[in-house]
Amino acid sequence: MDEHAGLAGRFEEDRARLRAVAYRMLGSVSEADDAVQETWLRLHRTDVSGVENLSGWLTTVTARVCLNMLRARESRREDPLAALVPETGVDQEDGRDPEEEALLAESVGLALLVVLDTLTPAERIAFVLHDLFAVPFDEIGPMIERSPTAARQLASRARRRVKGATPVPESDLARQRHVVDAFLAATRGGDFDALVRLLHPDVVLHADPAVVPTPEPIVVRGARTVAQGAMAAMGRARFTQPGLVNGAVGLIMAPLGRLALVLGFTVTADGITEIDVIADRGRLSQVDIAVLDA
Repeated sequence: MDEHAGLAGRFEEDRARLRAVAYRMLGSVSEADDAVQETWLRLHRTDVSGVENLSGWLTTVTARVCLNMLRARESRREDPLAALVPETGVDQEDGRDPEEEALLAESVGLALLVVLDTLTPAERIAFVLHDLFAVPFDEIGPMIERSPTAARQLASRARRRVKGATPVPESDLARQRHVVDAFLAATRGGDFDALVRLLHPDVVLHADPAVVPTPEPIVVRGARTVAQGAMAAMGRARFTQPGLVNGAVGLIMAPLGRLALVLGFTVTADGITEIDVIADRGRLSQVDIAVLDA
C-alpha cells in the first residue's frame, strides 16, 4: 500500500507536465487526459524499482502513448471538421470543456497547434519534446524508433514549418499585427464602433460557400455591413487567434487545434480594405500557416 501511495504521489507531481506534453502532441484536452491516464495505468502495472529517473520514464511512456494515438488518428484519416458545429465550434456531447479548450489553446497558440497537426507523428513528437520541453535527441530517437540524428532532422524539418516564410518586412508585420489584434479584440468584446474604425469605408469581404453554406461565394461591402457580420461571429472568436496566413498576419479559427477557418487581411494606411474568409477544405489545405513571433 505504501509503495502504491508513493508512486501515486510521484505521478501527481508530474501530472501537470505530462498533460502539457500530451496536449501539445495531440491538440486536444480530452485526448491528452486519456494519454496521461494510460501512462498512469502503465506505471501501475510496471515494476519501476530500478528506474533512476522516474520523470523521464513517465515522459517516455506518455510520448509513446501519444505517438500511437497520432498514428491511429492518421490511419483513420479523421475528418478534421467532424467535431465542429457552427455556433460554438465545439461538439459538447463528448464531455469536453470548451472554456478549458479555449484557455489552453490561448496559452499554447492556435497557429502552433494547427502547424503541428500538419506534421507526421514522428516530426510532431521530435519537435514538441525537443523544442518545447528540452528533451535530448538521444532520448527522443528510441521513442520514435529513429537514430538521434534522424530525430534531430525531423525536429529541424518541423521547426521550418512552424516558423514559415515571411516575405514582408518586419515593420509591415508589426503594423498588420497591431490592426489584426485590434480587430480580434473588438470582435471578442462586441465593440461595434471600434470595429468600424478599423475598416476602410469601402472594405470588401469575400467568403467562400463553406463559411456559411450557400450556393455561391459571399461578397459583403462597406464597413458597417462587414462589422455587423463580425459581431454575428462573436461566439467563434474565443477559438480564434492571430497567426501568419500565407506570410501575412491573419486570424486562425481552430477549435480543438483543428483548422476550421482563416481570415486573410489586406491592411493599408487607410485601414482594412479587404478580408478573405476561407473555410473550404480544399482551399484551407493550400494555406500556409505559421507561428507569429511573440
